[in-house]
Formats: sequence, C-alpha cells, structure tokens
Amino acid sequence: MSKEKAIVLVSGGMDSLVTAAIASEEYELAFLHVNYGQRTERREFNAFKDIADHYSVNERFVVNIDYLSRIGGSSLTDKSIEVSKADLKNTEIPTTYVPFRNANILSIAVSWAEVIGAKKIFIGAVEEDSSGYPDCREVFYDAFNKMVSLGTKPDTDIKIVTPIIHMKKHEIIKRGALLNAPFNLSWSCYQNEDKACGECDSCALRLKGFQEAGLVDPIDYIMRPLYGK
Repeated sequence: MSKEKAIVLVSGGMDSLVTAAIASEEYELAFLHVNYGQRTERREFNAFKDIADHYSVNERFVVNIDYLSRIGGSSLTDKSIEVSKADLKNTEIPTTYVPFRNANILSIAVSWAEVIGAKKIFIGAVEEDSSGYPDCREVFYDAFNKMVSLGTKPDTDIKIVTPIIHMKKHEIIKRGALLNAPFNLSWSCYQNEDKACGECDSCALRLKGFQEAGLVDPIDYIMRPLYGK
C-alpha cells in the first residue's frame, strides 16, 4: 500500500531538516521551499536541494515571494537593518522577524496540497522561538488549521502538523540524531552564506542545542561561543 502524501516546508535549516526526517518515517514526501529575498537565500536554497536529494524527494516546489523583501521590516530582508547579535534572554520581537511570513508560506502550501492530494503539511515551528516570533506559537497553527478547514474544499481534509513545536533545541537535535538526519547539509545562520557567524540568534540557538545535546555541530563557523549549560 502506498504511503499518504505530505508536504514538508523545508527552508534548509536544522528544524525543517529534523521535521522532514520525522515526516519521512510515515509519509511520501513533497518538499516546498520559499525564497523571499532573505540575506542567505542562495545558501538556504542549496541546503534545501541537498536535503531533498538526501531523502530522494522528486516532488519539489520552489516559490519566489520576494515581495516580502519589498515590504521590508526585517533585518533578514532589509540590509539597511543590522542583524542583531544573539541575546537568548531577550523577550522582545527581534529584528529578524519577517512580518507574517509563515502565514504567507502556509497559504502557498495549502494551495499546493489541494492540487496534489496531500493531507498533511509539516512545518518545523518551535515554541522556544515564539518569544520573538509570534507565528511560531501553537495557538497560531491551531487558528490556521481552522482557517484551512473553512477555506478549502470539504473533501480535502488538510492539516498542518508541527511535530517539534514543544521541543527544546537539544531535544530536536537528539531526535534528529536518532533518525540519522544529515545536519551537515542544513544551514541556520541568518547572516552569512559561507561560514556561519556563530553570533546571530539562530546560530546561538543551534550551537546551544548541540552543546547541551553533547554533540558537535558539523557545519563551519567563524566562531563557536559556548552557549550551553
């Protein structure tokens, strides 16, 4: 019997990689990647391709929504706004927040799911990031699922799935390690495309997670501060 099809949103980052590894256990995969004018767009796209090749995913959809960079308001899309250094105790919305990005991406995924018959859409959202990113909270996905139910054909039954949303970074890394997720293929740095900076929030969370998991992050960094316990 063939597996049910699921779309996985794959940015190329560590969280989307582990989410893809989890989804691959039960589903036939289709990968969606979105370029939105972010600083590391080229590097993230290469990571997406490498991860898709690793999981032998033939059904791939790459979308350009660079209107998000024209809207601006984020240091990821506007180079006149500096990418802030890591502050893991910060409770304010950081400069790297891209206004309502995940809603834009999920809308594309739902449209594609209706056409290709996918019943699930996996996204690697993490509540640990939610102090800065309001569209990473579980309540956001609960609300979005209600909207999907109301706004699609009755026979589609599409559901957004967030399998790592309550995990800490070290737990995500341990789960990925158990699933043999190729961390060396992923890219998380907000700022650089050659060697990860080690100083942005995304690098800090990733390094802290590996340090607390007792593992070594296989990607190259300019510097590797100690963020773990």
